[in-house]
Amino acid sequence: MPLLLSSLKTPVGTLNLLADEQILIGANFSTVSELGTTRDASAVKRIPIITELISDYFDGDLAALNGIQVRQDGAVFSQAAWKVMRKVKAGKTLSYADLADRAGSPAAVRAAGSACAKNAIVLVVPCHRIVKTGGALGNYAYGLNKKEWLLRHEGAL
Repeated sequence: MPLLLSSLKTPVGTLNLLADEQILIGANFSTVSELGTTRDASAVKRIPIITELISDYFDGDLAALNGIQVRQDGAVFSQAAWKVMRKVKAGKTLSYADLADRAGSPAAVRAAGSACAKNAIVLVVPCHRIVKTGGALGNYAYGLNKKEWLLRHEGAL
């Protein structure tokens, strides 16, 4: 089955999605071209299950994203960090230091930040839930206004 490519209007902008059947392999708030290899992808209005679950999330079912399977390439530490991010529940945040610790490398705080920056599946692998020690928002590739909106939507702020 070919890759499926779709764009979804959300309260924080257009979310571009790339899926391999029912597995989300890319999601961003920037451009379709930044999703990676989309040459063989079929453009569709909605990606079954994935689009519905993301819509449910924006409609208030904050746990809906947990039903989406994901896959992305990355180094061993990044994979561990992304796995930890998926375990951070909506309405909660985790510091970069705690992310590094839970990913198995307490001293790798900068690498934890890098894993957030390299995350190719925003929202569903919730890098927006990772903040600085002390609670300051830190960075977000799509702008702090989006990160703040998402955290408010989830009740973390």
